[in-house]
Amino acid sequence: MNKSELIEAVAKTAGISKATAGDALDATLSSIKVALKKEQSVTLVGFGTFKVGKRAARTGRNPRTGEAIKIKAAKVPKFSAGKALKDAVN
Repeated sequence: MNKSELIEAVAKTAGISKATAGDALDATLSSIKVALKKEQSVTLVGFGTFKVGKRAARTGRNPRTGEAIKIKAAKVPKFSAGKALKDAVN
Protein backbone atom coordinates (compact mmCIF):
# COMPACT_ATOMS: atom_id res chain seq x y z
CA MET A 1 0.00 0.00 0.00
CA ASN A 2 1.42 3.39 -0.94
CA LYS A 3 0.58 6.80 0.49
CA SER A 4 -2.30 7.59 -1.90
CA GLU A 5 -3.88 4.19 -1.26
CA LEU A 6 -3.56 4.78 2.49
CA ILE A 7 -5.21 8.19 2.16
CA GLU A 8 -8.06 6.63 0.19
CA ALA A 9 -8.53 3.89 2.81
CA VAL A 10 -8.53 6.42 5.67
CA ALA A 11 -11.02 8.65 3.85
CA LYS A 12 -13.35 5.72 3.21
CA THR A 13 -13.11 4.33 6.75
CA ALA A 14 -13.55 7.72 8.46
CA GLY A 15 -16.17 8.99 6.02
CA ILE A 16 -14.19 12.11 5.13
CA SER A 17 -12.84 13.56 1.91
CA LYS A 18 -9.52 12.42 0.47
CA ALA A 19 -8.16 15.96 0.84
CA THR A 20 -8.98 16.01 4.55
CA ALA A 21 -7.53 12.53 5.04
CA GLY A 22 -4.38 13.58 3.16
CA ASP A 23 -4.00 16.68 5.34
CA ALA A 24 -4.47 14.60 8.49
CA LEU A 25 -1.90 12.02 7.38
CA ASP A 26 0.62 14.73 6.42
CA ALA A 27 0.10 16.45 9.79
CA THR A 28 0.57 13.15 11.65
CA LEU A 29 3.78 12.29 9.81
CA SER A 30 5.10 15.83 10.26
CA SER A 31 4.41 15.71 14.00
CA ILE A 32 6.23 12.38 14.31
CA LYS A 33 9.24 13.81 12.42
CA VAL A 34 9.36 16.90 14.67
CA ALA A 35 9.22 14.77 17.83
CA LEU A 36 11.97 12.46 16.56
CA LYS A 37 14.12 15.44 15.62
CA LYS A 38 13.84 16.55 19.27
CA GLU A 39 14.85 12.97 20.22
CA GLN A 40 11.45 12.30 21.78
CA SER A 41 9.64 9.01 21.31
CA VAL A 42 6.11 8.77 19.91
CA THR A 43 3.98 5.96 21.36
CA LEU A 44 0.70 4.94 19.76
CA VAL A 45 -0.81 2.46 22.23
CA GLY A 46 -1.67 -0.79 20.48
CA PHE A 47 0.28 0.19 17.36
CA GLY A 48 3.88 0.83 18.33
CA THR A 49 6.60 3.28 19.25
CA PHE A 50 8.75 5.48 17.04
CA LYS A 51 12.07 6.44 18.64
CA VAL A 52 15.58 7.62 17.80
CA GLY A 53 18.42 5.13 18.00
CA LYS A 54 22.11 5.84 17.86
CA ARG A 55 24.49 4.08 15.49
CA ALA A 56 28.14 4.19 16.55
CA ALA A 57 30.94 5.23 14.23
CA ARG A 58 32.55 2.27 12.52
CA THR A 59 34.95 1.21 9.82
CA GLY A 60 33.53 -0.07 6.55
CA ARG A 61 34.89 -1.10 3.18
CA ASN A 62 34.48 0.54 -0.19
CA PRO A 63 33.00 -2.32 -2.26
CA ARG A 64 34.64 -1.07 -5.46
CA THR A 65 38.21 -0.75 -4.18
CA GLY A 66 38.19 -2.74 -0.93
CA GLU A 67 39.69 0.28 0.81
CA ALA A 68 38.77 0.84 4.48
CA ILE A 69 36.61 3.91 5.09
CA LYS A 70 35.32 5.59 8.25
CA ILE A 71 31.55 5.76 8.65
CA LYS A 72 30.37 8.55 10.98
CA ALA A 73 28.09 8.00 13.94
CA ALA A 74 24.44 8.66 13.13
CA LYS A 75 21.00 8.95 14.66
CA VAL A 76 18.49 6.60 13.04
CA PRO A 77 14.70 6.33 13.36
CA LYS A 78 13.45 3.06 14.84
CA PHE A 79 10.02 1.53 15.17
CA SER A 80 8.94 -1.10 17.67
CA ALA A 81 5.60 -2.76 16.95
CA GLY A 82 3.09 -2.96 19.80
CA LYS A 83 1.43 -6.15 20.95
CA ALA A 84 -1.90 -5.44 19.23
CA LEU A 85 -0.15 -4.86 15.89
CA LYS A 86 1.91 -8.03 16.28
CA ASP A 87 -1.24 -10.00 17.11
CA ALA A 88 -3.11 -8.54 14.12
CA VAL A 89 -0.33 -9.63 11.76
CA ASN A 90 -0.13 -13.19 13.10
